[in-house]
Amino acid sequence: MAEFVLGSVQLGLDYGVANRTGKPSRAAALALVRHAAERGIRQFDTARAYGDAEERLGEALSGRSVFTVTKLSPLSELADGASPAEVVAAVEASIAKSCAALRQDSLDCLLLHRAAHITQFNGAVWQRLLEFVDAGTIRRLGVSVQSPAEAAAALASPAVQHIQLPFNLLDWRWRQAGIVDRLAARPEVVVHARSVFLQGLLASGDPTLWPAIAGVDPAQVLAEIAGLARDLAREDAADLCLAYARGQDFIAGVVIGLETEAQLDRNLCLARKRPLNAEECKLVDDRLPHLPEQLLNPALWPKK
Repeated sequence: MAEFVLGSVQLGLDYGVANRTGKPSRAAALALVRHAAERGIRQFDTARAYGDAEERLGEALSGRSVFTVTKLSPLSELADGASPAEVVAAVEASIAKSCAALRQDSLDCLLLHRAAHITQFNGAVWQRLLEFVDAGTIRRLGVSVQSPAEAAAALASPAVQHIQLPFNLLDWRWRQAGIVDRLAARPEVVVHARSVFLQGLLASGDPTLWPAIAGVDPAQVLAEIAGLARDLAREDAADLCLAYARGQDFIAGVVIGLETEAQLDRNLCLARKRPLNAEECKLVDDRLPHLPEQLLNPALWPKK
């Protein structure tokens, strides 16, 4: 079964359209992370770009045996024509800051936050990261992707050992583009899925939170999800969404972000239930509508 990976973006930033509590205080965040570790969570996801999330994880998890996935800075400070020396310096600064914040001499797993950095700057970013791998500063290297095209580009590199991608029960893109088949041919690549609740939309039950996108009727989609949850004897939409993602053979971990201990306890309970089997996953696929990609990628949502 796919493992529950605690996402930390909400611990470092105000994030998510369904987030009603905002960024927790430092004390609350530390207590939440420690509670998660005490309850058996062993994998944590963070990034340089998540505000002070790395620092909060580093403090809360100091001395504990856990596995942390972080992401390189987006390097937005670099101009398109940055020199190789400037690129290398920015990469090295990001790695050093992540190690310091997480209180680690080396990084368990580092992902590119921008998939384009595999080839951008004439490959200087990727080449420097490979050198960090050779030196043992990075133990696993991978890419956080937004689309099947980015996943395909990442999988073209034999050095990629980890892929993080957005996935939920509405997301038809990965199978249609052949990414699931390509992952089957690369069994050494670990896949973590994020956005299984689509920033909370799928589990909220509130159609007013949804972006206005042509061809999408939020109330109808939520009603169909609720009906599937009943037919498959799941507690609710959140249970169905998580069980569906955990039922995918290609997914090893599901990244779930949260802001409160109540949310943590709720998701831990759901993560201990059985995932959907192949027949149940097919039923979900058959009954849910084929919706436009604009809904599946929050970066394409119109601003309210």
